[in-house]
Amino acid sequence: MATTILKLNCPDAVGVLARITGRIAAEGGNLLEVSQYTDKTSGWFFARAAVEAGDSAWSPEKFESSFAQLAAELNASWTMRPADRKRRTAILVSKQDHCLVDLLWRWRSGELGLEIPVVISNHPDCRPLVEREGIPYEHVDFCDDKDAAFQRVGEILRANDVELAVLARFMQVLPGWLCREYDARVINIHHSFLPAFVGANPYKRAFERGVKLIGATCHYATEDLDAGPIIEQEVARVEHYHDPDDLVRLGRDCERLALARGVRYHVEDRVLVHGAKAIVFRD
Repeated sequence: MATTILKLNCPDAVGVLARITGRIAAEGGNLLEVSQYTDKTSGWFFARAAVEAGDSAWSPEKFESSFAQLAAELNASWTMRPADRKRRTAILVSKQDHCLVDLLWRWRSGELGLEIPVVISNHPDCRPLVEREGIPYEHVDFCDDKDAAFQRVGEILRANDVELAVLARFMQVLPGWLCREYDARVINIHHSFLPAFVGANPYKRAFERGVKLIGATCHYATEDLDAGPIIEQEVARVEHYHDPDDLVRLGRDCERLALARGVRYHVEDRVLVHGAKAIVFRD
């Protein structure tokens, strides 16, 4: 049976969850999974529910119409979608291909619910590995006019009806207008724990400081560089005999894992953004 994902956030109140689950039951839905959390500091409620038909009365379209009335009463922001619907996702990459290759492998194996209509890059280096997967590769030159280049990126995203953009080590800072147009729909991987060791060579700086842990941060891109809501982080332990090259190797593993998990959480509607914070119902 088809499964529907309901995602919701609203001001907290006594009986909110009961009203939601009660409406689902009243419309003939059967709950397969429910996750909920109340942030006491903000007084805000977050929930995610996976629903299938419990009896012949269940209809996702009918429930959506019915639930809209309850959502208005709760002053809720909410979404509903079929669990098996794949997200149209563009991947943006520069020269480093480790995150791109990992995402493509997970996509090809069916681990990630993505439809990838295009890969965009400011370099031609990754074209062969993308085109062998049968995916169009758009090379956009950033050397002369970055504003024009980003306008072209925006055109490509719109032309391909992209719902999500993943920056798989895309080494260009997105302009504010693009972040706003795709608010909470651009996922970036940062090669450190934010905000520590930001910059061009974080592993060398981490080595010089003698760190014992390194990591990577998957977050939504915003106008404030590297300040978007954090979706996932991954760590690796550093030993005294590791040199900077070892840290790069360990760091790439962290980047691949954090990005893949963050993308999966997003496409499975497990992330709810509230201000500068992301609530993640992990699987």
